Amino acid sequence: MAVPKWKVFQKLSLIVVGIGLISLSGCSVFMAAKQPNYKDLTVLEPGNRRADVVAELGAPILTETEEGKKKDIFAFTQGYSKGNKAARATFHGIADVFSLGLWEVVGTPTEAVANGREMKVEVFYDAEDKVEKAEILDKKVK
Repeated sequence: MAVPKWKVFQKLSLIVVGIGLISLSGCSVFMAAKQPNYKDLTVLEPGNRRADVVAELGAPILTETEEGKKKDIFAFTQGYSKGNKAARATFHGIADVFSLGLWEVVGTPTEAVANGREMKVEVFYDAEDKVEKAEILDKKVK
């Protein structure tokens, strides 16, 4: 006895949907784990060395010298701590398992939006290249 065409179509549809869900599974997990790292802004407190600021925030986008004193402007993405990223990735993984991959419809766009804050900071140094003061110029939530 031949199998009806609609049963074959139904089985193929389930296979295609299953493969699609499996391929989606893990996108939000991966995205959460790969979010930008947290920058320790305590290096901007007066008295800290310029080398420590550059080590934490990266190379400045602009450096100027006025009257023997340096001024740097940094642009960076303020991210998340390792613990925060691990917790988010774990949550997404568990939600994926319990929803059979359907969580990705919510989780992936959430991770695409919650990917840190773009910041610009202006740092002024004294003659010994130690922080005199720092000002946040731009702090946008993406």
